[in-house]
Amino acid sequence: MTAANPADGSAGPARPASTAQTAEALRRSVARQFGRSLHIRTLDTGSCAACEQEIRLLAAPHYDLHRLGFFFTPAPRHADLLMATGPMIRAFDIAARKTYEAMPGPKLVVATGACALGGVYQPDAFTHGGIGETLPVDVWIPGCPPSPLALLQGLLVAVDRLAEKVQDLTFIRSGGHR
Repeated sequence: MTAANPADGSAGPARPASTAQTAEALRRSVARQFGRSLHIRTLDTGSCAACEQEIRLLAAPHYDLHRLGFFFTPAPRHADLLMATGPMIRAFDIAARKTYEAMPGPKLVVATGACALGGVYQPDAFTHGGIGETLPVDVWIPGCPPSPLALLQGLLVAVDRLAEKVQDLTFIRSGGHR
């Protein structure tokens, strides 16, 4: 699916228009590129919990993130993707770095919500102002809080970025068996 880029007239990926289209694009992308499920570890770095509520909605029956091949995991050692929320308080630096370092490679960090992007709290003695000051962020999802559709679109971008990191790896054995 391609669409013309109005800025330069070039073809680029079309933007899905609805939640169902975004979800289906995400499911196909995960299945095509990885042939397996992806696991998400959420990390609250001092948020008000509004972003976490929207993230939890993704696992509810309406969005059913599991049917798309995504699962939440409590252990960073099992996670492919770290979805961080909040302004990254300084007291959480070591815990955030340890969580990131415990993840197997290749790994992605997704900054979720306006606080994580550094748009709400400026750096001061208590906060860094954004996740990017402490962890290497691959995908930014704006919003206060971001809608479930924005989260799905952010995950679609994240899957593509993760695919770029694992170009030389394959998760499907020869002969088509997993």
